[in-house]
Amino acid sequence: MIASTQTNHPLRGSAESSTPKQRIDLACSHLRASGLRITQPRIAILKVLMGHDGPVSIEQIHEQLTSKACDLVTVYRCLAAFEEIGLVRRSFFHNGTSLYRISDQQQVDYHVVAKDTGEIRTLDASTSATLAEAIGKVEELLKSQGYSEVSHIVEFFAKTSDAQTVKRTGSPKLAVNAGI
Repeated sequence: MIASTQTNHPLRGSAESSTPKQRIDLACSHLRASGLRITQPRIAILKVLMGHDGPVSIEQIHEQLTSKACDLVTVYRCLAAFEEIGLVRRSFFHNGTSLYRISDQQQVDYHVVAKDTGEIRTLDASTSATLAEAIGKVEELLKSQGYSEVSHIVEFFAKTSDAQTVKRTGSPKLAVNAGI
């Protein structure tokens, strides 16, 4: 999987019911509330992130920006600021590449990365929900032991025996035992 770091999601619940403009406005409100200025590069980066269903690399984001929107260093700095305030969630590809996703989904998605093809697939909703439930139990246990600001990273990587089989079958369904 891409390592999925769970954080508080300031835009949670807005993705399904909002227009793109409303999502941008909500993100800008969160930027302002966090003491960050609203700049054209930040808005452009947010639009690119919101245009993707899955996590994307900094290089992919930069490639999709118009040439005058901002340079690569600005993309790095903006994403670091967005991550710090919980506006984006960073994941890690199996080779160490950082991937980013806007933090406005109701449910945290988990992924599996095919090591041989590099293909990233989202786990089905049932498996993700079971995994999130198990992680929630662990987080609550840690909080009851006095820890705060608990987060996690979960990674799933797999080698496909037949890359075409994975593509035909869609999202992988995994059996997960959540009896922690």
